[in-house]
Amino acid sequence: MKFGKENNLKRNIYFQLFFWTALFLFGTVRGYGDFSDEISAEIIIYNFCHWIFQIAGANFIYSILIRHFFDRKKYIAFSVYLIISLYIISVMNRIFIVYLAEPFFMDVPKDSLNRIFTDLGYLLIHYTFTIISGTFIFISVMFVIRYQDEKENTIKLQKEKAELELRSLKSQLNPHFLFNTLNNIYSLSLSNSEKTSESITRLSEILDYILYKGPNKEVLISEELSIIDDYMQLECLRYSEGRLKINKKSELNPAATIPPLIYLTLVENAFKHGAGKNMETTEIKIDVSYDSRYSVFRIENTCENNESYNADGIGLKNIERQLWHYYQDDFIFNVSKENHIFKVEIKTPAAL
Repeated sequence: MKFGKENNLKRNIYFQLFFWTALFLFGTVRGYGDFSDEISAEIIIYNFCHWIFQIAGANFIYSILIRHFFDRKKYIAFSVYLIISLYIISVMNRIFIVYLAEPFFMDVPKDSLNRIFTDLGYLLIHYTFTIISGTFIFISVMFVIRYQDEKENTIKLQKEKAELELRSLKSQLNPHFLFNTLNNIYSLSLSNSEKTSESITRLSEILDYILYKGPNKEVLISEELSIIDDYMQLECLRYSEGRLKINKKSELNPAATIPPLIYLTLVENAFKHGAGKNMETTEIKIDVSYDSRYSVFRIENTCENNESYNADGIGLKNIERQLWHYYQDDFIFNVSKENHIFKVEIKTPAAL
């Protein structure tokens, strides 16, 4: 935030230097065209005196009146204070010129303070309109800049919110996956199985992937499938021979990517709701393919007919929300169950 404020301050200073310098030069050139064939010292002095009060008036009106009254919808107070402010600034501008500037190059009787304060027509035409013209242009540009800033900030906040939500979704996912995997290893350790050390080795590969690839925005699909192989081998250690029948086919686009842990979570669900709750042989099929633009991941597993799937739980709903954050509407996520077969299909662009 500190750096953002410093950058905004620098930008504001640069803008004001450019804007008011350009306005001063424009006023000088206009005076040259209206009153003479050369730019006299008097024209420059008069323009400089008006210029100073244009800067002060515009910044006061924008920073104080607009920020504290107009932006807060106090329109009556804003209008009253605006009229009073324009009158006071115009009077001060005229006093400055008559009593401080003109004596250096003119020897004429000075207007009295009473006349300066009461000659409203002269003040309006020669001073107030000058202040209003510069102020109007300045405030118009400031509103455009402010609108752009607010738009950029809104986009930035939305992006940060999406990233925070994604991190939250992944933090829900990882413990869920790790909890189930550690349970698997615990079961093996209770029986003093020789497979325990092998399962720990494979788990270390999975943990390495989660820790170092999980936070990434995307990974190669080939990397995700490699860790899926480790996971399936780890799961196979739990079951007796013949309990699992796994069929995996993949035709990969070498450059295709996917948000990490998406496919892995679906494989975990297939084991959890398939082999984990089905006492008979469980068949799991994984098919990965691609066309010219999209990557397609299909997974299906046999399950008991009374097994239900909660689409609003951590698993499937979590995946759908992550896909929406990454791809908005440019993805397909189909879930179906028919004849003891549970199927999930994801179709995503080949790259984010």
